[in-house]
Amino acid sequence: MASPASAGKRASGWQRFKRDRFLLLLALPGVALVLLFQYVPMLGNVIAFKDYQPYLTIAESPWVGFANFEVIFNGDPAFLNALKNTLIISFLQIAVVFPIPIALALLLNSLLSEKIKRVVQSILYLPHFMSWVIVVALFQHMLGNAGIYNNWARQHDFPQLNIIGDPDLFFALITSQAVWKDAGWGTIIFLAAISRVDLELFEAVAVDGGGRLRQLWHVTLPAIRSVVVLLLILKLGDVLTVGFEQIVLQQNQVGLETSEVLDTYVYNYGIVGGNWGVSAAVGLVKGLVGAILVLGANKVAHLFGERGIYSKW
Repeated sequence: MASPASAGKRASGWQRFKRDRFLLLLALPGVALVLLFQYVPMLGNVIAFKDYQPYLTIAESPWVGFANFEVIFNGDPAFLNALKNTLIISFLQIAVVFPIPIALALLLNSLLSEKIKRVVQSILYLPHFMSWVIVVALFQHMLGNAGIYNNWARQHDFPQLNIIGDPDLFFALITSQAVWKDAGWGTIIFLAAISRVDLELFEAVAVDGGGRLRQLWHVTLPAIRSVVVLLLILKLGDVLTVGFEQIVLQQNQVGLETSEVLDTYVYNYGIVGGNWGVSAAVGLVKGLVGAILVLGANKVAHLFGERGIYSKW
């Protein structure tokens, strides 16, 4: 026989279900889409353990165990090169690209004129709506060998810059492209967090003789700290995903040695090369590493008193 406490919990749960039944019904289409397009395709990861061929079904493809993972375990040179480039680009994205929207949001928040703030925001948001094809084409048109700058430099006898096709400048190039395209859009969340700060807190700091820097340090930054931690944890989950489309569009200019990352490795070696099982194996390991990093970073956030992406168990 169930205890009175458990019966009470079941009754409480049923009451909550009856109370929220219409909201749950409204959520069903979204849940169904997530299940259909996010979780059901995960079943296809089984081909990481099979010698899958497109003309065979997944069920008919023979099992090969962990043979597809040998490129990882045995240290395939092409895989290690892609991993190295991926880690370098990920470090640049976390160290350079991630903080810039925070700085932009703080600068925009310091503007006194709302009209100027809206104009600047609109200009900063615009590049986000351009596809990577357009962004890469714009950079090539401006900085390529036959671009605007080099044509101007040749006409005026100034030194020319070979930026687009220089492997040594490739990491700086894609970092600057990411900043130009998405930094403005990334300020939206931080500006929303700043807008929730009680204005009386700023007034209290001002009464105590604190200027803008003290208000920034003691009020604004603590107010957005939880948002920064949350986004940083989510960013760590994508640490091995550095932008397939942006990089594959520029590989011909600099070569695979510099530009090959795990995403393009999966495409070039797995999809184009016909090694479907290997591509699935690398993708599966990427997902596992991302999940481990998110869970680990979230635990570290709990140690520092932050909520992270979910509450402490």
